[in-house]
Amino acid sequence: MSDADHTSGVDVAAELPVDKHFRLKEMLFDFFSSPIAAVSFLGVLLIVMCAALAPWIAPSNPYDLATVDVLDSRLEPGEQSSMTDFIFVLGSDGIGRDILSAIFYGLRTSLLVGVASGFIGFSIGSAVGLISAYFGGRVDTIIMRIVDLQLSFPTILIALILMASLGQGVDKIIFALVVAQWAYFARAIRGAALVERGKEYIEAAKSLGFSHTEIIRKHLLPNCLPPLIVIGTVQIAHAIALEATLSFLGVGLPITEPSLGLLIANGFQYILSGAYWISVYPGIALLLTVVSINLVGDRLRDILNPRLQR
Repeated sequence: MSDADHTSGVDVAAELPVDKHFRLKEMLFDFFSSPIAAVSFLGVLLIVMCAALAPWIAPSNPYDLATVDVLDSRLEPGEQSSMTDFIFVLGSDGIGRDILSAIFYGLRTSLLVGVASGFIGFSIGSAVGLISAYFGGRVDTIIMRIVDLQLSFPTILIALILMASLGQGVDKIIFALVVAQWAYFARAIRGAALVERGKEYIEAAKSLGFSHTEIIRKHLLPNCLPPLIVIGTVQIAHAIALEATLSFLGVGLPITEPSLGLLIANGFQYILSGAYWISVYPGIALLLTVVSINLVGDRLRDILNPRLQR
């Protein structure tokens, strides 16, 4: 490499942080230029705040037996407790728990399961997909056959089998969702890495003596992140919906844990008797959470891939 080329490379590297900072500001402006995306982001932010601050903003702790009274069972929205001056804004469930408070606590569990399983699945799937694309050949063939085999089964079926084998619990459902979802990340990043693998900067890194680990971590991974960010948001929403489904079916979280799926399941038996609020309001909270995250992911996809912008 000549001195001129070396100097040029240094100048470009020096300007890179400024370009990245400018690009970040431009992306933020593009994101919030969409009213739907802005409202969805505010919705996600509000949901996260409600979940994080649940012990302080919830009217009561619905999972504290000392604050629950069976005499307040199935009170309609806006009714007052028979024992105190407490008003059930969204009504109470079959054992006298405040629905609004239960939703706040249920959001904590749903977001914990979604984010934790999404992050772990992201990490495992990214590593597997990058290794598959970078080395190619027999390694790529073996890994992709395993990925194809898993993707041939419905995600809910894999999660159901694992939960039936492992039992109930937050840690177990996170493990089941990671096993069920890592293949989506692996296939997505492999496709992006195959495009980047043959570019000049990868060949230059090899010729300069960088190790395989350094090339994958410092050069290949950063250029494959945009599609993974989009898939990550979608998979978090998917994991939240899966957790609610598994809990509704009785194989997810135990009844002592707060969960939107369990709240919906607990009120399902009372719908025909007219106590619709026990299932409907947690269902609305679950719907708004999943839709808001998906809409944020859709907007990120449009920004990171300008060809999809309308």
